[in-house]
Amino acid sequence: MKRLELFTDGACLGNPGPGGWAALLRYKQHEKIISGATADTTNNRMELYAVIQGLQALTEPCAVEVYTDSQYLQKAFAKQWLRKWEQNGWVTYDNKPVKNQDLWQELQKLTRQHQVRFHWIKGHADCKENRLVDKEARRQAQRLKKEVL
Repeated sequence: MKRLELFTDGACLGNPGPGGWAALLRYKQHEKIISGATADTTNNRMELYAVIQGLQALTEPCAVEVYTDSQYLQKAFAKQWLRKWEQNGWVTYDNKPVKNQDLWQELQKLTRQHQVRFHWIKGHADCKENRLVDKEARRQAQRLKKEVL
């Protein structure tokens, strides 16, 4: 099974507002950046979407180390929130609908196709890959904002 790294980030100009996402896939010495933008979205949706797009880009099951600066995303897996939400009919502990359920369900499906481990990294810190995907996600959001003006 191929082992690779996936660095992801999402950005939003306003919350909600135009958003961008970016993912850097690294397999051995090969790297590929994918990115895009969505109108009228939230930062959390873009964080989730970046991981989804990164995993969807894989053509076979892989062992993937995902690096994200989103504690929301990393904790959902580390604390098994998804399993609990699914068991509770996609409602939170205080009986409210889970936000971004569509993306969580897609991400859950993808993590069952691959061996995925999530790692939290501090945003805008010492990780050059995080700075790279952050810059690209923000660039995508800015590009979209200019297109709609």
